[in-house]
Amino acid sequence: MSRFCVYLGSREGRDPQFVESARRLGTELARRGHGLVYGGARVGLMGELADAVMAAGGEAIGVMPDHLVEREQAHHGLTELVRVRNMHDRKASMAAHADAFIVLPGGIGTLEEFFEAWTWHYLGLHDKPIGVLDTAGFYAPLLAFLDSTVEHGFLNGRTRAELVDATDPAELLEALERRLATAG
Repeated sequence: MSRFCVYLGSREGRDPQFVESARRLGTELARRGHGLVYGGARVGLMGELADAVMAAGGEAIGVMPDHLVEREQAHHGLTELVRVRNMHDRKASMAAHADAFIVLPGGIGTLEEFFEAWTWHYLGLHDKPIGVLDTAGFYAPLLAFLDSTVEHGFLNGRTRAELVDATDPAELLEALERRLATAG
């Protein structure tokens, strides 16, 4: 079983497609025998994803710093809720539990976690595949910007090509599973 660390919002967003896509990803993860590692909240897209994984019989591990247990409304129905001291420990624990990373719509915390994981990959600190689920075109402007950084010489094409993106959860998982198979 591979575990996928998913970064996503503790809010649902305004487009109902965000919730539907998170649920589809959760169901697909469990159906394929993969575990989930995520931020541990029971609200927003985070809660929808974890609930879908659990409803489909999958493993869901949440990682949350003590100071956010009340604020982010910790999900106590998970396979495991790992409580850590701070955000640095949270990110390190999530990465240590994961074999691959996926980013769904979210705010600044989601983006910060995603870019840190991708930067760690670039620096050779891990070789775990990273994917972006571009639901309803949410990440299209960011992906275009990243392409622009290649065009302007601030990011090499190989690093950009290592970032997998798709609009469908099953398609994204298939691409990441292929990368996991060749990395092992």
